[in-house]
Amino acid sequence: MGQISIILPTYNVEKYIARALESCINQTFKDIEIIVVNDLGNDKSIDIAKEYASKDDRIKIIHNEENLGTFASRNIGVLNSSSPYIMFLDPDDYLELNACEVGLEKIKNVDMVVFDAYVHRVKFKKFYRFKQDELFKKDEFFKKDEFLEFLLKQKHFCWSVWAKVYKKNLILKSFEHVDFKEKLCYGEDVLFNYINFMPSESFFVSQECIYRYEFNENGRYENKNKEILWQNYQHKKQSLKCIKKLANIFPHKHFNEKILEVLEKEILGLESRVWKK
Repeated sequence: MGQISIILPTYNVEKYIARALESCINQTFKDIEIIVVNDLGNDKSIDIAKEYASKDDRIKIIHNEENLGTFASRNIGVLNSSSPYIMFLDPDDYLELNACEVGLEKIKNVDMVVFDAYVHRVKFKKFYRFKQDELFKKDEFFKKDEFLEFLLKQKHFCWSVWAKVYKKNLILKSFEHVDFKEKLCYGEDVLFNYINFMPSESFFVSQECIYRYEFNENGRYENKNKEILWQNYQHKKQSLKCIKKLANIFPHKHFNEKILEVLEKEILGLESRVWKK
């Protein structure tokens, strides 16, 4: 049992997974568990993971019975973890080598830690920090109501599951409100974080960067393939449907109204891309 589990939902990432696993294996903090969730892709990703697992017993490979998507794969990773703390790593990204060390240090007195990240725009061949404005010149502690107000001022980074440290017991509690096997590959971060922000009472937002995100122009978010766009649209709508139901459970009226408004605008934007000739 490690003190922190890093969960990698894995589907057709053979070009990148070795780099991701190396960034886990070489963490400065060694008492970790690395969980690769095989979502049944058709490349050599899992073969590569098995090779690493044969040399490092901290790596555990979980095989889905069918292709379930990113949301369910992450959740299955959580259910198979044995650590009190959870981090997520998409296998086409990688961690700074002190990510676990810093994460465990920061989570001691709060329910969740939110870090900054470096984003690599492959198309423009440049790295930049996610958080650029005046709000992020210092680390800051938030109680829940303050954090929800803080979220409403943000764009993307706070709603990503990566560059965060979660408490496993709170993630398991969130499963009481949603089907943990909901099949989602787009919009899943917002749903996951919504159901985890709400049970949490304290947050630490750090300006430290622990994550390297590869914003690939061929990835799902920038893909122009009509079939992928349609799937993104459908998954985003399903995520919104789930959050609308959950908004009746969590009594934060102002926050819920604003978030639903933002999500509905995003869906309209996706809809215009789907039908664009």
